[in-house]
Amino acid sequence: MGRLTTLDLHRKADSERLVMITAYDATMARWVDRAGADIVLVGDSVGMTVMGHDDTLAVTLDQMVYHTRCVARGVASAHLTADLPFLSYQVSAEDALRSAGRLIAEGGAQSVKLEGGAPMAATIARLVAIGIPVMAHVGLTPQSVHAMGGFRVQGRSESEAEGVLRDALAVEEAGAFSVVLEGMPLDLAAEITQRLSIPTIGIGAGPHCDGQVLVCNDLLGMNSQFAPRFVKRYADFEGAAVAAMNEFAAEVRSGQFPTLENSFQRKGGPRAVSRLYGG
Repeated sequence: MGRLTTLDLHRKADSERLVMITAYDATMARWVDRAGADIVLVGDSVGMTVMGHDDTLAVTLDQMVYHTRCVARGVASAHLTADLPFLSYQVSAEDALRSAGRLIAEGGAQSVKLEGGAPMAATIARLVAIGIPVMAHVGLTPQSVHAMGGFRVQGRSESEAEGVLRDALAVEEAGAFSVVLEGMPLDLAAEITQRLSIPTIGIGAGPHCDGQVLVCNDLLGMNSQFAPRFVKRYADFEGAAVAAMNEFAAEVRSGQFPTLENSFQRKGGPRAVSRLYGG
């Protein structure tokens, strides 16, 4: 059957909400794919979740290509999209074409995601014109964290809300096949979703979008120190992992691990091993 296409996603969005989850390696991608997600996103959030940065700005295009290639090996059914990282597309449309082309050709992505509204419309149109599907991203755009004064909700005031709506309309007009709505009041996200004909995918944007996305590390509870309001933890991977490692350490120190079942033997079995130690 192969991976879902952008046309498949449009058809699905007509009858059910879309599910998008991030992944950064082949193992996580396989889990997300098996869970039935519609879209796997290789997010530049890898800079925070995997690399330990405070924001996404240090992530390079080479790193995004690498992680996208890893994820592609684990995805069989979901649509695979990848973030264009900071400064890989903002300088010129030509830069955007080269960068997006690498994520598709080298990384194995089917589409790319980029941040920005009306100012990026021309770039989106250029990418779409040469056959590269684009997922847009408006509202709270993490690559603009310094200009926004931090990771703060966008569109609270009337003027801000009008600006976010204009951005959403502009990226649709430019040819984006869907748009992420991040960090905005739920009524604004609902209005945008109603006005657009392309699917909206929310994160911190309330329940009225056509789909939802969360970072895999967040929904799995892999970092107890990161708990934004918009995240719901569906598991406690950090607690389970620390408990498992504590148990391993205790068994190593007590001599309970490894046992013969966890060990290899020479021909002749245990006797041969005992002879090595003078038995």
